[in-house]
Amino acid sequence: MTLSPEPAPTAIRVAVSTVIVALRPHPDTGAPALWMPLVRRVAEPFEGSWALPGGWVGPDEGLEDSAAARLRETTNVQPRYLEQLYAFGDVDRSPSRVVSIVYWALVHPDEASSVPDDWNVRWFLADEHPPLAFDHDRIVEYALWRLRTKMSYSRIAQAFLGDRFTLTELRGVYEAVLGRALDPANFRRQVAQGDAVLPTDETTSGGRHRPARLYRSNPDLAYADNGPLTPTTAATAATAATAATAATAAATTVTAASH
Repeated sequence: MTLSPEPAPTAIRVAVSTVIVALRPHPDTGAPALWMPLVRRVAEPFEGSWALPGGWVGPDEGLEDSAAARLRETTNVQPRYLEQLYAFGDVDRSPSRVVSIVYWALVHPDEASSVPDDWNVRWFLADEHPPLAFDHDRIVEYALWRLRTKMSYSRIAQAFLGDRFTLTELRGVYEAVLGRALDPANFRRQVAQGDAVLPTDETTSGGRHRPARLYRSNPDLAYADNGPLTPTTAATAATAATAATAATAAATTVTAASH
C-alpha cells in the first residue's frame, strides 16, 4: 500500500511593522498630543488604505535591522528608540499566511521632522486615525495601551524629548500619553523626589517668559523594559521603576480628585 504524499504546508512569510509615536501640537488646543505617521498602500490587498510602515524581512536581515531599514525606506525615520513590541500571527490576518513582528519607535521632535507629510505618508492623531489595513487597528490599540502602561514603571517619557528639556515639557509628555491634566506643582515635587531626571546649569532663552531650568535624563538609569535585545538588570529596572512611579503619582492624585 502506497501512501499519498502529504500536501506541502503553506509557506509562512515574515514581515515587520512599526508604530511610530511622536509628540506634536494638537490642531485645536496647541497642547502636545500623540501623533503617528501612516503610509498609504499602493497595491492590493487594501490598495489605497492607510497602514503602518513596514515590509518583508530580507533573507539576510535580522529583525531589528529589517525594521530600521523599512522605516528609513518608507518614512525617512532613523529613531534612537526602537523596541520590539509583539508578534501578530492570526491565520486570517492577511490573505496570505503572514506573521508580523511589530516594533514601536518613540521619536524626538528633530526625528519627527524628517517624516514627510504628503499623499503617501501622513501624520494622524494616534487616537483619531482612519480605519487601517489588515489588523493594524488592533496593533495600534495594543501599542498605545503598552505605552500608557509603561509610563507607570519606566522612564520612557524621556524618549519623546531631546537631550535637554524643561519640567513643563516632561509634564506635557505625561499629559499627552495619559490623556489627562496633571497638577504642575505636584508633578514638580514628585519628579524632584526621584532621580530619573537631573537638573543642569542651563536655562531656556529667547522666550517671553522667565527662563526655565533645563533637565537631562540620568545616564545611570536605563529604561525598565527596553526590549529583549538590550536587557536591563533587575536592580536597574527597580530603580527606574521607582523613579517613574514617583513621576506618575501626580496623575493618581488628579484622577482621584476628579471622581
